Amino acid sequence: MIEHTDKSILYIGLVQNEMRYSLMATVSFDPDIRFTSADTGFYYAQKLVPEFEIIETSTANTIIMKIGLPKYLKLNPGMIGTFKKQFEEEEPINAYEEIKQRNAKLNHLSTEKDEELRRSKLVNEKKTEFISIASHELKTPITVLKAYTQMAKSTKETISSNLLELLSKIDLQSNKLLTLVQQLLDISKIENGNLQYHMLNVRLNGFLTKQVAVMQHILPHHEFVTNYCDELTVLIDELRMEQVLANLLGNAGKYSDKHTRILVETEMSDNKQVTIRISDQGRGMTKETMTSIFEKFYRAKDVLKSHTGLGMGLYITSKIVTDHKGKIWVESEEGVGSSFCFTVPLAF
Repeated sequence: MIEHTDKSILYIGLVQNEMRYSLMATVSFDPDIRFTSADTGFYYAQKLVPEFEIIETSTANTIIMKIGLPKYLKLNPGMIGTFKKQFEEEEPINAYEEIKQRNAKLNHLSTEKDEELRRSKLVNEKKTEFISIASHELKTPITVLKAYTQMAKSTKETISSNLLELLSKIDLQSNKLLTLVQQLLDISKIENGNLQYHMLNVRLNGFLTKQVAVMQHILPHHEFVTNYCDELTVLIDELRMEQVLANLLGNAGKYSDKHTRILVETEMSDNKQVTIRISDQGRGMTKETMTSIFEKFYRAKDVLKSHTGLGMGLYITSKIVTDHKGKIWVESEEGVGSSFCFTVPLAF
């Protein structure tokens, strides 16, 4: 009917014959439309429907179709009322209209998704802008506070041991604040694509030895062991790579007990890169933590109360390594320890 006219009418319903129900449909259409067995739909309808009749008059043609419904359906007036209500509330549509409606729904969902992404992008931009401005504003007073603390500690005037200890604590907390502010600044630069690098050819073993020596002073209760391959020259930004090593070595000490070993190793890769591995004998990680450890602001549930932090260090570290055209990953076993590995390219 859809292919031949837009004026045909379909009636569909149930008829009852004693205790048996039948599904019945009538289709009325223009008298000038004629069907033969050559029409596929008409031919198969006759074959498939047990009761099929066509009535032709001068004003309209009508096809009557009826099929008995099995008794096991156990139809009753309540069920029939539900069907009737559904047909009354939802007008039948043809296949073309159904596709049209579905396309309209998809377009609407697509528009909503685009708007949601636009708003999310705007919120992220505002958030990044706020972090950048706040970090810059915080950095100055913290730097001044740290400078005054250093001046007070180095004064020639007599200072009691208690006061000197307090000044040392203030200096330590100032360093922590300064590190957090710098991390926030780095994240805002990463989000804006403004994290800049000054790449140089650097002798790796000497560079690593210096960084390990610095961390040995910061973590005096840990044993640092090194195992380097032959001296290699790498292409890195020294300041940014110092940041990577300070974070990884600092975490190794942070999440392992005192008097345990921290191992720093290097190994030449086949793809003209060198792998740097930092291993500890700490608490290790779950598989869930390992899959999310490099995400921004991620912190494992088991360390939220026992260790401070905002979950920014490893995110920044992974970004720096990636920007050096390297890759970073973690290997860990709960109760045994963790190994953070990353690669950097050789200089040629």
